[in-house]
Amino acid sequence: MRIPARFNGPPGSGNGGWSAGAFAAAAGARAGGPAVEVTLRVPPPLDTELSVTHEDVRDGSGSLIAELAPADRADFSEFPGFVPFAEAVEASRGYPGFAAHPFPTCFVCGPQRPDGLRIFPGPLGDGRTAAPWTVPADVELATIWAALDCPGGWTAMAQGRTFVLGRIAVTVAELPGPGASCVVAGRMSATSGRKAMVDSILYAESGAPMAAARATWIAVA
Repeated sequence: MRIPARFNGPPGSGNGGWSAGAFAAAAGARAGGPAVEVTLRVPPPLDTELSVTHEDVRDGSGSLIAELAPADRADFSEFPGFVPFAEAVEASRGYPGFAAHPFPTCFVCGPQRPDGLRIFPGPLGDGRTAAPWTVPADVELATIWAALDCPGGWTAMAQGRTFVLGRIAVTVAELPGPGASCVVAGRMSATSGRKAMVDSILYAESGAPMAAARATWIAVA
């Protein structure tokens, strides 16, 4: 498999959520199936042939890119509560990335990506973030992992430090349909040194939970 260049996060590497989701899908993950955890060991390379097993991802030289493992299926009731779509729209107006963004061309949350997912999580005032999201026509499993990635990360980056994804475990109950209006909410649950542990959840506009993630982000210089 390859990570196409359009699915970048930081310049020159894959968006962590999309890449992890693509790795999980290549290893057999699916909506409604068991949860999967992916640990990124290096920035996912773009447009590079990669081999995927149920345990790891490697490039042509055998270098380790990521590790895969089973994860506990998420209990959606333990994640941030539902945010009405209109409230998420209002929160998104305060997205910190509009003023300063370490990776403004990120496929998921980059303001300079008109062809991206355009997910701009803004603060709700209680430590959570929320963003509206219109599901693209080409939605697939990796799209959902990507949508769950940055909204959690911005709960850490709102503190003024730059973070990148290190590990993410995702449960996908079902895929939303193309064009659906959804809400993504996130929160930071703990910090330890350079690590921030964050939760994120995807809701249908009706309030039905569709997918959730627990992730560890790592602060960078």
